[in-house]
Amino acid sequence: MTFPRVGVIGAGQLARMMAPAAEALGVHFHVLAESADGPATHVSSHVTVGDYTDYATLKQFASTVDVITFDHEHVPNEHLVRLIDEGFNVHPGPHALQYAQNKLKMRAKVDELGLPNPRWAQIETVDDLGAFVQEHGEAVLKTPTGGYDGHGVAFIRSEADLDTVSDWFGSGPLLAEQLIDFTRELAVMVGRSPSGQTAVWPVVATRQKDGICYEAVAPAPGLDAELSRTITQDVLTLAHALDVTGVMALEMFQTADGYLVNELAMRPHNTGHWTQDGSVTSQFEQHLRAVLDLPLGDPAPLAPYTAMGNVLGADRDDLYHAYLHVLAHDPRVKVHMYGKSVRPGRKLGHVNVTGEDPEDVARRALHAAEFIAGVDDNPWPNRTEKA
Repeated sequence: MTFPRVGVIGAGQLARMMAPAAEALGVHFHVLAESADGPATHVSSHVTVGDYTDYATLKQFASTVDVITFDHEHVPNEHLVRLIDEGFNVHPGPHALQYAQNKLKMRAKVDELGLPNPRWAQIETVDDLGAFVQEHGEAVLKTPTGGYDGHGVAFIRSEADLDTVSDWFGSGPLLAEQLIDFTRELAVMVGRSPSGQTAVWPVVATRQKDGICYEAVAPAPGLDAELSRTITQDVLTLAHALDVTGVMALEMFQTADGYLVNELAMRPHNTGHWTQDGSVTSQFEQHLRAVLDLPLGDPAPLAPYTAMGNVLGADRDDLYHAYLHVLAHDPRVKVHMYGKSVRPGRKLGHVNVTGEDPEDVARRALHAAEFIAGVDDNPWPNRTEKA
């Protein structure tokens, strides 16, 4: 029996975490890596090193697999259109991926669908930005393409801040958004196959540090049931309208009267890492099932609550020996490391913890993640006596 070959463009941590799911399904797993030492190259026996911005390289890689998917959203859209025109199978397709690649297109599409957007504008000059701030107050300036984990984002809180971003202008339009007074950040993941089958995981609460997600708790504690249903319906509306194939993350701001759309990602996402240990079907398995047009898996939680804590690089280089404490202190901790060298603020891995109480699992996950990173050196957090 012949099993299909999945080719992932990009060899980062997301591709690395797809590999075990591919192995379990018996699917042949290929990666197109920018270098020979990317995180996914350590776990795949089919590695091609090449430039994903070069069409000839992409076409050659595509000819070795049955379906192409992605570890990131940076592949030139026009290359993907050409691949499809030449008969290659690409998921998600460029017609959908454009809304994750370009925030201006995403904002316009969200407006078109009648979903809740913050006030926003396409701007070309510093004067445009100044006018936006005068009308709407504090703002966030974003590059429409290429930004991630806090890159390509600037906060404009006063007219004095306008001078700090003057060099952003002149290379194309930018996105200005009203700075949102939100109560917390939320996210939801949906899987969708080419046949149109969908599966939605519970809405999660997330927290950011320096523009990087460092905590997710699923399901979002205390989330109003009606708001949860609205978000679930809205992410399904988005997935169908955009013709998403694979998994998609919708990040949101929860406000006093509902929520506002923040960003989209059409691939496995940091806010969905909890599904590896907290859901019947992980986001990584679901993504593979979706792009192969297999029946989708059950997204139901396996525990009342699951918390994910990111291991962000600090000063500690020897991460492995921290396991001696972390795994003994809390045997329910599940560690997922990415095979990366240490750099301050870099995503090196994450931990998941399941349990009955959302505050407890969040505390335990963050302690484990921060102890591995070397940020938290207290072996007995929130304990009155050693055990």
